[in-house]
Amino acid sequence: MKTPHSNNTKMKHLFRLMMIPAIGSWVISTTYSYAQQSDGEPGKRPRADRNQNETGKKGSKREGRKGGGRKGQGKQKYSIEQAVSDRAQLHTIAFSGVAFLTGDFGSSTFIPPGKVCDYFGFQYMRDIDVAEKGHNPMFLNRVAGNILHILNDDQKQMFSDLAEEQADQLEGLARMRLPLIKAFHTERDSKSAGLKKAAVVKCVGDIFERDAELSIRRAEVMAKVYLSLDEKQKAYLAKMKFGDFNTWPALDERDKLKKRGRGRSKLFNVAYMTYASEFFSWTAGSVKADTYFCPERHGTYFGGFYMKDMPAMGKRDFDISTSVTGESGRILVEELLTRKQAASITAIPDIQRKLLMETIDIRRAFSIELRKLLDGKKPDRKKLLALGRRYGELDGEMSWFYTMAFSKVNRTLTDEQREQLVKLRNLPGYQSAPYYIYSRGRNDDLKLGDIEKKFFK
Repeated sequence: MKTPHSNNTKMKHLFRLMMIPAIGSWVISTTYSYAQQSDGEPGKRPRADRNQNETGKKGSKREGRKGGGRKGQGKQKYSIEQAVSDRAQLHTIAFSGVAFLTGDFGSSTFIPPGKVCDYFGFQYMRDIDVAEKGHNPMFLNRVAGNILHILNDDQKQMFSDLAEEQADQLEGLARMRLPLIKAFHTERDSKSAGLKKAAVVKCVGDIFERDAELSIRRAEVMAKVYLSLDEKQKAYLAKMKFGDFNTWPALDERDKLKKRGRGRSKLFNVAYMTYASEFFSWTAGSVKADTYFCPERHGTYFGGFYMKDMPAMGKRDFDISTSVTGESGRILVEELLTRKQAASITAIPDIQRKLLMETIDIRRAFSIELRKLLDGKKPDRKKLLALGRRYGELDGEMSWFYTMAFSKVNRTLTDEQREQLVKLRNLPGYQSAPYYIYSRGRNDDLKLGDIEKKFFK
């Protein structure tokens, strides 16, 4: 029987982890940390004094948070096969477990905007970038800057109008997640299992169908812009290679964006930059790029993104480590938990394999249908919405498995293990907002309805 490791030698990994792997770089560029605000106001940059723990008390500084996280790690090969491999899935799921077991409701609601409506190949373009700049905020700023530089005023206005149209809709999409996440935390903190799988599956199906609806509208506008390009614009874009940051002229349009977005919501600005960047990844990409997802694409309700992203908020040039997710997850299941405890988590890759394979088929079918717009054809809207709903049902079922496994582990943790988990979390000096709309903290009164009735009865 394996026992938890309590000595300093075996736990040294907990202090050397580099943070912040694959996140949507627009989150870093356009939002700020909620951390360490004495006035309790969310969405602001942390003050200079970061020597606090998550309760706001003085404590040891967080270690291992320097830029250049990718350097010296060697190139990783990214593919859909790697993303769904048992090893990648297990360690990513276990990383979510670390976040869920140590976090709160607020941190679990944090999600990068790029993890919704993500059928446009941007994640793949980031992950395969030959310059290895895909996980640096400069990546999004440069690709978006070039698109906004070459588009004419009428074309940019199409993106602006869409951002105006979808800003509130995107907030609504984020709010659909909140009751579900509350239910997951209720299950975690209960003494016995009671969360209904069918209720979770239906809820996430609703979320993803709405996501598909917003994605269709986004694609319609991007296709309209694409079909309006003149020869000069096409020649400029042809020189920019998909997945090669080095071929993109060093342009940054954020100052112009500030002028356009003045007086508008944060989500307007985020959406506008997202459309510009995804316009290139979609029109220069492929079905393969659209279908691709990283291992952490599913089950995004457990606080992993908060755990990784918060230290990078507001930094313009930060190379994001791509190894910490796997390493933290490995430590949880191989060193921190007993074999009996870890078995609840290590069993998941086998349990979810069929579901995960179906997500690939769905994303591919969605991409093929949606790409008809680029040829001036009309896609089957009913088919796309059905694919979106089914995708959500699959994500909901997998997320239910994660919740039940993490909650089972939580009921058996010793005090020593809980202390070790906090060290593995490695977030001294950060306090989550009561909840987040994507990466922007909110502290208003949140009404979630009857969670018990919806998810447990």
